[in-house]
Amino acid sequence: MTTTDINFMTAVDLSQRIRSGDLSCVEVMQAHIAQIDRVNPQVNAIVTYHPDTALEGAKAADDALSRGDDVGVLHGLPVAHKDLVDTAGVRTTYGSPIYADHIPEQDALMVERLKQAGAISVGKTNTPEFGAGSQTFNEVFGVTLNPYDLTKTCGGSSGGAAVALSCGMVAIADGSDLGGSLRNPSNFCNIVGFRTSVGRVPVWPSAMPWTLLSVQGPMARTVQDTALMLSAIAGPDARCPVALTDEGDSFNPLTHSLERDFEGVRIAWSGDMDGLPVDPRILTVIESQRGVFGELGCDIDEGCPDFRDANEVFMTMRAASMAASRAELLRTYRDQMKDTVIWNIEQGMKLTAAEIGAAEIKRAALYERVRKFMETYEFMVFPVSQHPPFDVTQPYLTEVAGVQMDTYIDWMRSCYYITATGHPAISVPCGFTDEGLPVGVQIVGRHQNEFAVLQLAYAFQQATGFWKQRPEVAE
Repeated sequence: MTTTDINFMTAVDLSQRIRSGDLSCVEVMQAHIAQIDRVNPQVNAIVTYHPDTALEGAKAADDALSRGDDVGVLHGLPVAHKDLVDTAGVRTTYGSPIYADHIPEQDALMVERLKQAGAISVGKTNTPEFGAGSQTFNEVFGVTLNPYDLTKTCGGSSGGAAVALSCGMVAIADGSDLGGSLRNPSNFCNIVGFRTSVGRVPVWPSAMPWTLLSVQGPMARTVQDTALMLSAIAGPDARCPVALTDEGDSFNPLTHSLERDFEGVRIAWSGDMDGLPVDPRILTVIESQRGVFGELGCDIDEGCPDFRDANEVFMTMRAASMAASRAELLRTYRDQMKDTVIWNIEQGMKLTAAEIGAAEIKRAALYERVRKFMETYEFMVFPVSQHPPFDVTQPYLTEVAGVQMDTYIDWMRSCYYITATGHPAISVPCGFTDEGLPVGVQIVGRHQNEFAVLQLAYAFQQATGFWKQRPEVAE
């Protein structure tokens, strides 16, 4: 078995081989450290790196197995944490010069749970400043490159995580998603990213624990690996007031099969979500795989719910959140913030209570329209992104399919419309453009029905196999 074989095993397979003794945790970690040392200088995905600590953790994990200890579902698996997530004793910058030397004193809850499940951290993954924007670059660590084309963006804001997975540097990775930050980089890097319902993965610490837009969640190379990771990080926690009460174990693919008969299941399909500008290259790839859902037994209808007001809802609530969390920083450190972050904070500071309240009311109506629509359709299938990976020197897209974009996030409406509805959505590899750039498909499920989303995503993945195509830089 070669090092590369180990790097590109599924997390499920690695976990089983570690438990059976076919592979030691040290062997697995050494393979991933070697891959990071070889590939990361080319793509800049992992920005804070601690191989010695990771290897010590692997040795301790082997000792635990030799003692017959009861170990977690992720035991011995290499993981990296997004640089927005607090890690005790490990540099966490949030992609900002303001926090360039920041070292948290405690782990975020998601990091805590990954440790408890046995995952071993190799470091932190790159993110744009404060996670703002779907292009991964910042003044602290620079830009992260797309492994399928080093001249293109990897997306964001969980861009470093997506690249690390795509290149076999880690077995699983965590991310977060406000307007598409789990889904978009996964779509750009040919991996899986799952935006679950708010509260499915509880968030702590949080200055705004009642917020209902942003989530943290799993990323992996396969749907079953994503489910395995979700089983470790989902579940209730009293520190998060919006945490769902279902236990995470229900997502474990080793005990709850993702296999399902989809005969007669109804799907609503739309290539443009009823009028969004979408690059023809995206539509060509997505449409080429539409028949797969039919082959799985699904009944497919063209259509989507009424997304009226989704843009206003999201942009208003995002701006309000930015102002609440960053306005004080702006007053003190304006000269150390990028222009788009400043603009977004100031947009929030201009909002009135009446405007924020009106957005909440419109969001309630939007949710109700989508809920009723999904009484007929169990799933909706859309593009993840409206445009393929673009030039890495471009901070954000200013035009899509001939339509001008007004702000730095307008080009991500296909993701953030779903954020505004609150429904779970996953990005799954769907193919490649003629230039060889990855394209994902977005599968949206009913309210809080994550397991069903995983099942359809798994069926699509198994029928297509695009996830097996690796970037040349990783070979």
